[in-house]
Amino acid sequence: MRKIILTLFLFAFHTLTFSQEKKNNISIEFKNADLKTAIESLEKTSGYKFYFDENWIKSNTFLINKTYTDTSLDEVLAGVFENTNLNYFITDKKIILTKNSIIHSTLPDNYFEPVIATSAVIAANKTVTKPLFHQQLDTKKRNTTVNGIVYIGKEKKGEELKSFTLSGIIKNEKNKKPLSNVTIKVRDKEISTTTNEQGFYKIELPFGLNYIQIESINHRKDTQPVMIYDNGSLDVSLHESINELDEVVINKNANRNVKTAVAGVSTIDVEGIKNVPLVLGERDIFRVATTLPGIKTTGEGSAGFNVRGGKDDQNLILLDNAVLYNTSHFLGFFSAVNPYTTSKVDIYKGSIPSRFGGRLSSVFDITTKNGNPEKFTGEAGLGAVTSNLSISTPVIKNKSSLIVGIRGTYSEWILKKLEDESLKNSQANFFDAIVKYNHKITANNTIESTLYYSKDRFSISSDSVYKYSNALVSLKWNHSFNAKSKADLIFTNSEYKFNIDYNNGGINSFDYGYKLNESQLILNGNYNLNKKHAFNYGISSKLYNVDPGYLNPKKPDEATLIPVNIDDEKAIESAVYFSDNFNVTEKLLITLGLRYSRYSALGPATERIYQSNSPINDDTVIGTQDYKKNEVIKTYGGFEPRIAARYLITDDFSVKASYDKTYQYIHLLTSNTTQSPTDAWKLSDAHIAPQNAQQFSLGFYKNLDDDKLELSLEGYYKKSDNLLDYKVGAELLLNKNPETQLLQGEGKAYGVELLLKKNAGKLNGWLGYTYARTFIKSDSQFIDEKVNNGHYYPTNFDKPHEVSAVLNYKFTKRYSLSTNFVYQSGRPITYPIGSYEYNGLKYTLYSDRNKFRIPDYYRLDVGFNIEGNHKIKKLSHSFWNISIYNVLGRNNPYSIFFVTTNGQIKAYKTSIFSVPIPTITYNIKF
Repeated sequence: MRKIILTLFLFAFHTLTFSQEKKNNISIEFKNADLKTAIESLEKTSGYKFYFDENWIKSNTFLINKTYTDTSLDEVLAGVFENTNLNYFITDKKIILTKNSIIHSTLPDNYFEPVIATSAVIAANKTVTKPLFHQQLDTKKRNTTVNGIVYIGKEKKGEELKSFTLSGIIKNEKNKKPLSNVTIKVRDKEISTTTNEQGFYKIELPFGLNYIQIESINHRKDTQPVMIYDNGSLDVSLHESINELDEVVINKNANRNVKTAVAGVSTIDVEGIKNVPLVLGERDIFRVATTLPGIKTTGEGSAGFNVRGGKDDQNLILLDNAVLYNTSHFLGFFSAVNPYTTSKVDIYKGSIPSRFGGRLSSVFDITTKNGNPEKFTGEAGLGAVTSNLSISTPVIKNKSSLIVGIRGTYSEWILKKLEDESLKNSQANFFDAIVKYNHKITANNTIESTLYYSKDRFSISSDSVYKYSNALVSLKWNHSFNAKSKADLIFTNSEYKFNIDYNNGGINSFDYGYKLNESQLILNGNYNLNKKHAFNYGISSKLYNVDPGYLNPKKPDEATLIPVNIDDEKAIESAVYFSDNFNVTEKLLITLGLRYSRYSALGPATERIYQSNSPINDDTVIGTQDYKKNEVIKTYGGFEPRIAARYLITDDFSVKASYDKTYQYIHLLTSNTTQSPTDAWKLSDAHIAPQNAQQFSLGFYKNLDDDKLELSLEGYYKKSDNLLDYKVGAELLLNKNPETQLLQGEGKAYGVELLLKKNAGKLNGWLGYTYARTFIKSDSQFIDEKVNNGHYYPTNFDKPHEVSAVLNYKFTKRYSLSTNFVYQSGRPITYPIGSYEYNGLKYTLYSDRNKFRIPDYYRLDVGFNIEGNHKIKKLSHSFWNISIYNVLGRNNPYSIFFVTTNGQIKAYKTSIFSVPIPTITYNIKF
């Protein structure tokens, strides 16, 4: 019956021919003519009669200024209706206008075959061979909605095989606020996306009719028919669901820990850490990270952290893709990353994706928030020693935004309260600032830029001022080719430097400094081939420039100090990588990754040549070799395979296994127990080889009680080579030949990590336990290059047992109690075990390296949280945190050192916080 009606419809146009009439050329001029006037002029000039709905013409108010000379009628009509949503059809001295759609004068090929197609679209890479025979729908509406169908653009011949981009904002109908994590999918097609924090979405749709389904757990489901002929936008407002529920729990990453193939990955909810009681009330993503299994510090208030037996320098810290070299303020008490401007933190400590490289142990991928593109918002915090402010504003509404975060300290009032007179004149302050701009150029192109700067300044004595700073810039251009393929082009630059200004008024006052700068260019792409394969690929290149240090006397003519200026270092590190997220079956998922990195140390430089088969020291130098600018000194490189697999035993229970190999071409020179701001980074060269590691891991993951509880058990084994160690009595400061003080050995680490996490309910948080061991071995045929007789010994951060519990109990929506408990085994230490005399002199005899341990560490923190009211319409939302750090007053040892007095060796213990530290912090959002 349908075919008969369509056939009669064709013949209703005076038995249309199978092509439009022969074009008649006309000459006509339009001067400031509206659309109705232009149509009337065309009717007089051409002799053709127009048929259309008057309301279509009224909605087009623009003026036409065009001149045509001896031009075909078809070309004139195309120009007149170019900027409208109207199409035209010419037949028998008649011109029929249609809105959006085209009238087809011929039936599609094979139209009368039994299989009937509804539209000429391409879905999931499959071409439907039966085009849609459109019927014009009459309407008196001025918008593009016809009989419930939203028309985007207007139909053009020859574009039936194309796809177009639809974008827009999803809002709450009641309060007009944007909705995040709303699912937008196309019915009967494998096409979907979700909205971001600003409610923005972008989706690639095939030509023709698509049924868009919009779903949110707290809002009514909406289905919108969309006829898409061109790129366009569609904003949708959702009505809140009126069903009364006892409790609605939104788990953004529900089942992620079970379903993904990557093992040993954690995501920190930056907003949620405001409830965790920390020292001096400052939110700190790195301190929260150390409460997770497998991540620890060497001591209280220490900078840096150790991940699965890795050294401080083996962690790649990325802030919007740029490397952050120093992660702490205030000698390790505060984080260098502003939590108010941070969106999320992904921590990879097991299976590291192939796009990351350059470090052995972990990746902290920190993403800054985007600004609000619709209205001005902000957040501020006032604490005992720090204040924080972040503001966000649209630059071009719904297209671009800016977010700015500023943080500083006024901690010197605490130093003035100390009883020690030598500390009352001390100084200690810091500040940091971050600016991020993002702009949606088109539906397929966005750009982001981030600027960050931080500076610390402290003086423990009146004659020395220590200063160190971070600076970085990140530029990113994202382009979506289609619904399956997109790519990022990223440029970053990072700089870290420190300076010691020593001025006691004497002749030996000096200025000492160091600087590291790196620039990187990254091209990263993603391609979703089909349900089974999702590819990630890219290439990167990084240029290092290092000023290893200088020392300049302030009074060069009088000083006994000799100026020192160590030659600059330069190197280039490049990599190419590829990975495939392969869904073998519904139960088995494998991620195959391959990365190849290549590193070259570059001139200018003068390198020593040491005698072969001899220890590396000043006595075995046999010559030097000079290298010109950018001349290759030494090249290293290798393949870094990555493989991770997940097998679903049930929908909420999985087992994962992974293997990673990694290379690291830069080293941190430190002989301290913990990382110091004045530690220098050293590039691999002809004498110092890059570090490398292999890690095997196996884990079991189980979700309970509808994903409210997450349970995981992971084990790992890591083998490392070319780890830096130091000779006894090593002198690293301003050493022009540090290779004479260094050793390179092998390491091994293994452990088991248990984590129980509760995501919902009145009581939430996590409980973690880690058993881990970490050893290093420095062996050689030469006695001065051996440590501990060439046997394995524990590293400074080897702590076998660690327990952490971070819990929050909500009495009501406004009031909650938080606790943070930490227990750690004491770290290793080398003790003096006796004395001996040689040539009439008395010497101290020490044990094997790190044979003993300092006392165990434990601490309990408590915090009480008061939220402001949860009214929807209010100017601001406040939050109070009242916390006590080390509520038990435990005098935990930070270090133990020994002093020889009158021939006797005496041991002394240092502590950081030996008494409870109360703090009140006030936060406000507006």
